[in-house]
Amino acid sequence: MKIRIQHMNVLVSRIIIFSLLVVLFVDAQPNNYKTKTTVLPGIDVLRDRNFDILQGKHVGLITNPTGITADVQLTVDVLYQAKGVQLVALFGPEHGVRGDVEAGKYVESYQDSRTNLPVYSLYGKNRKPTRDMLKGIDVLVYDIQDIGVRSYTFISTMGNAMEAAAENGVTFVVLDRPNPLTGNRVEGPMLDPKFKSFVGMYPIPYVYGMTAGELAEMINMEGWLANGVKCKLIVVPMEGWKRSMWWDETGLEWVLPSPHIPRPTTPMYYVMTGLLGELGTANQGVGYTLPFELVGASWIDGQRLARYLNVQKLPGVEFRPLSYHPFYFDTSGSWFNGVQIHVRDRDRVNLTEVQFWVLYALRGLFPERDIYERAKPDRLEMFDKVMGSSEFRRELMNHTSVEELLRKMDQQRALFMMKREKYLLYE
Repeated sequence: MKIRIQHMNVLVSRIIIFSLLVVLFVDAQPNNYKTKTTVLPGIDVLRDRNFDILQGKHVGLITNPTGITADVQLTVDVLYQAKGVQLVALFGPEHGVRGDVEAGKYVESYQDSRTNLPVYSLYGKNRKPTRDMLKGIDVLVYDIQDIGVRSYTFISTMGNAMEAAAENGVTFVVLDRPNPLTGNRVEGPMLDPKFKSFVGMYPIPYVYGMTAGELAEMINMEGWLANGVKCKLIVVPMEGWKRSMWWDETGLEWVLPSPHIPRPTTPMYYVMTGLLGELGTANQGVGYTLPFELVGASWIDGQRLARYLNVQKLPGVEFRPLSYHPFYFDTSGSWFNGVQIHVRDRDRVNLTEVQFWVLYALRGLFPERDIYERAKPDRLEMFDKVMGSSEFRRELMNHTSVEELLRKMDQQRALFMMKREKYLLYE
């Protein structure tokens, strides 16, 4: 009997110890393993309201695979099946409604195989809905996950569609979604209107710290649509989202908004290396499994580059030398040396500072492979469009310090920060 009791005591003790270890293990895990605040995107909020603003309306929908509910249902299907709502047309941005088209490639208009609805391309012959496309439509709905960066073309599509809606008497509805860079991060150069293009249409910083709904309000009220027209705009806000939230704190599933933004952390790296990629003289990981997380070329000494960048002691980030072998796109078959960027503290890192130090280092350490002089004219032109002006490229080529460039950017953004404040919908 005593032996049985002893065995039971040992068993109970082991269970208690195991339970304590489990608690300690869970508490020791990174934040993305813990229970998250649940955020409801605009489509969920609209569904909970029984689609009130769409009842009895003929609806057009601008969307792609990121247009999903919190329980991962496509907005296309939700609106198509909604009682009292007549979905009559779909509109596809860059990469298409189904998200299977390469960046920069024209998207054709076609008929959707699942709904038999017409799908009009807004990244082909037309970048803006035409009068014929909008014929019979009462409300044009926009539901696309953005990444919070000016050069990402979805916000240009949104602005063009708002303009078309204003010109044709169509109500424009934005179903709001989180900014994966948080709603607080505002950095990078402002757009010079002389460099306005589809990769930069509005006078906002490279990282603008707003949701699509907030930006739509700003575009509309600041008179940035052609001829100062204003559309009848309705933003369906999220529930539960805070400006400080990173994506892994929302409880939402990440669906890649384009082929090279596979993870919710990728937008951070996009800001840190995207400009470099526009030059075409060095690689930023596109063509390999870590898009925008790498800086590489056959002529780079990865050890030297990593050492130089780490000496700068940039907050929240570290550089590790590596070699890699891209396996698709025009870089396939190449062997690159370079660095991988590791974000150690996402709240402290200045993404633009990293980008400019990378550009500064490549030209300074490897002058015989000048990343600007070796770039083709059309790539330099695209670099300036994405940057928002040619000023900072000229400054970099003249060896202006990164600190001075960041100071100029801060001065440029001051007016934007004051204007932005009145359009913020979330705390």
